[in-house]
Amino acid sequence: MNSIRGKLVLALTAAMTVVMLLGAWATYGAAKEEANTIFDYHLEQIAMALRNQTFQGPTEALAGETSFDFVIRVWDRNGLTIYSSRPYRPLPEIARLGFATERTSEETWRVFALQYRGETIAVAQPTSVRARLAATAALRTLTPFMVLLPLIALLIWLIVSRELRPLNDLARSVRARTPEALDPVSDSGVPDEARPLVVALNELLGRLRATLQVQRDFIADAAHELRTPLTALQLQAGLLERATSEAERSAALGDLKAGLERAIHAVQQLLALARNEAGARVGALAEVSLAELMRQVVADHTALADARAIDLGVSALDPAATVLGDGDALRTLLANLVANALCHTPAGGKVDVSCGIDAGRVWLEVADNGPGIPAEERERVFDRFYRRSGQSPSGSGLGLAIVRTIARRHKAEVCLDDTPGGGLTARIVFPGSARPA
Repeated sequence: MNSIRGKLVLALTAAMTVVMLLGAWATYGAAKEEANTIFDYHLEQIAMALRNQTFQGPTEALAGETSFDFVIRVWDRNGLTIYSSRPYRPLPEIARLGFATERTSEETWRVFALQYRGETIAVAQPTSVRARLAATAALRTLTPFMVLLPLIALLIWLIVSRELRPLNDLARSVRARTPEALDPVSDSGVPDEARPLVVALNELLGRLRATLQVQRDFIADAAHELRTPLTALQLQAGLLERATSEAERSAALGDLKAGLERAIHAVQQLLALARNEAGARVGALAEVSLAELMRQVVADHTALADARAIDLGVSALDPAATVLGDGDALRTLLANLVANALCHTPAGGKVDVSCGIDAGRVWLEVADNGPGIPAEERERVFDRFYRRSGQSPSGSGLGLAIVRTIARRHKAEVCLDDTPGGGLTARIVFPGSARPA
């Protein structure tokens, strides 16, 4: 049973039943104790009342009423029984005067004995009589509660249902919401126990609202950014159609190919950013060697570096620099840093890639000797589609945004700083032990 209402009713009813049973047991104990006190008093009074009686004649004639719970027995000074109210019933032997509890072959007796003028008078009563009377008293006390138990269960059900009504109202309020209605849920009238749930739900709605807004902004920005290269492709295709000479046709075809490359690059960057957004499916996690990753990325960009007359190489490499992460995502991160450095480094410049371990933290670094980025703009360059004044329009404006997104997934920090001698250094510092988010 998964119903809170059902569990509460069952638990409370069971608890009340246990309490009633404990109360019955306590009542039984108290009644038995009180019965013992009263009956002990009766034993003593009966024995004292028999002190002046004469026990002469046949025993059978002196036998008392068989329904009488008490048994009387008298011994003379020689220990011979001169009277017994139950002559054919096993009776306890007297071991001491006063009160005692004795056992026979059939049952347990409570006995009071005294001596008077050489005779010993004992009055006994079975303890089962006392237990029966105590049980009757306890049952009599418990019976009204047992009769009322179904009514109590019904009242508990009604009370629990009434107290859980705010949760049902909250559920209906959340169920009635649409994807466009992401305003916080009101906590008015919500029980204190449910308030943390409402707070957590409002936090979730806030995160969802922010995520949807980011997606809307992303779609709007992407549509805006793709419109320009697609429009350019359309114009270049028109120029190619209107070309009248082989030279014009060749130039238009070259422009068309360049435009296609820019559009493909923009789409690839958009896909890379979408794959690494928060909440996207995480790739297989493995120990990634940054040294091996650097060799692959540098090899992939060697042709581009040679075409631009830029010296691309590895300045420092620590084989022990490994991180637990998504190898494909980390390769995209490093490729964007290297491509960004090659894009902004002038011919004859230099781009160095390095990795290592410092104070237990693995780091990755790409340094160039290009124009660098002013300190006041270093935070803005991580914004999507941001381009600095005077920057070539060929870029998508997504490279560093992708770098930060992947770094955050790996709980790493991205730092931009000046390169000694001029230029920009991008440094990724990974935590000592972390798994991608």
